[in-house]
Amino acid sequence: MDLDILHHLGATARAVTRREHEGRPARVVVATRAYNTDAADLWDALTSAERIPRWFLPVHGELRLGGRYQLEGNAGGEVTACEPPRRLGLTWEMRGEVSWVTVTLSPAAPGWTTLTLEHVAFVPEEFWTQYGPGAVGVGWELGLLGLALYVGARDLPFDREAVIAWTMSAEGLDLTRRAARSWGEAAIAGGDEAEAAREAAGRTAAFYTGGA
Repeated sequence: MDLDILHHLGATARAVTRREHEGRPARVVVATRAYNTDAADLWDALTSAERIPRWFLPVHGELRLGGRYQLEGNAGGEVTACEPPRRLGLTWEMRGEVSWVTVTLSPAAPGWTTLTLEHVAFVPEEFWTQYGPGAVGVGWELGLLGLALYVGARDLPFDREAVIAWTMSAEGLDLTRRAARSWGEAAIAGGDEAEAAREAAGRTAAFYTGGA
């Protein structure tokens, strides 16, 4: 695959904030990206059990309000909000922990739709110090890249396995490392101490790339 990694890195806007959630202090990681399709098509790509595995992971369960879902080898949870084609809310349950994901779609330029993904979590301070927002931010960014390539393929064949293989190529690993650094800078913009945030970003990059 031949991808312009700087283009894809620049296509994602990143933000890191703090918020009180259910009476407790929480960390909030936000990724925003525009897609060259209308809201109805993007919504369908995000919520169709047939289309989700084409760009993300196989999913099982009831993809409706109040239903429960399970991504193969990853998180599961409950659909807590479903307002097509505008807003989707999920609990994100993994390894005994629960966090919350909200995806919002809004109009962008003609023919484009902006997707904003917000992940709210109660993060132990020691974990945040070790990895920072990139722990989830890099994973979401790679998922949003897969969605962009899938949506951009239109009627052409989309090879998800080739995309996964590309992420482990030299270019793919470079994108991951750069994304981790970008999330570190977003943490600094959100108020984290600069040196600690950049060190955490380095550890996140090593985690995702296996130290390559």
